[in-house]
Amino acid sequence: MQFEVWLTDDAVIDLDEIYEYIFRHDSPGRAEHVLVEIEKAFGSLCEFPYRGSFPKELLELGIREFREIFFKPYRIIYKVIEKKVYVFLIVDGRRDMQTLLQRRLLQA
Repeated sequence: MQFEVWLTDDAVIDLDEIYEYIFRHDSPGRAEHVLVEIEKAFGSLCEFPYRGSFPKELLELGIREFREIFFKPYRIIYKVIEKKVYVFLIVDGRRDMQTLLQRRLLQA
């Protein structure tokens, strides 16, 4: 059974910012490669939405409604609601995840 995968506006902005950063600081080819791989990662959620793990920062708070998958070092944070997967955050995992998760997921 297929699930639909939707990106929130914030996730689209995250993806654009990742692409632009790599494009400017590395190369257009590398930026395209990273974009394609991230899209493959979240695209795979239409078949296996529950394969992701619970983000450890949220587990520490007792929150188990969000999951994550990786295209390292990028973390893709999402939530499954009925037959839809909503991607909320696509971010370099080396950033301050506690603050990002609090600001983007818990205060929304």
